[in-house]
Amino acid sequence: MSTQPQRTVLERFPAGGPGGSWPAEEYAAAERAQGRPDAQVVMDLPSDQFLVITRTITQ
Repeated sequence: MSTQPQRTVLERFPAGGPGGSWPAEEYAAAERAQGRPDAQVVMDLPSDQFLVITRTITQ
C-alpha cells in the first residue's frame, strides 16, 4: 500500500493582484503561527493563482 500526499487549499490569491505573492505568503505565515506548520504557498498555473495549502499523507 502506497501513501499519497493530499493537499488542502486553505485560500486562493490571484497572481495578477497587487503585491504578487505577498498576500499569500502573509496568509501562510499567519496559518503557521496558528499551528499549521505545513502551510505553504504554491503557484497553480492553470488558474493563475497562488494557493496556500497544507499537505497530509493518506493511506
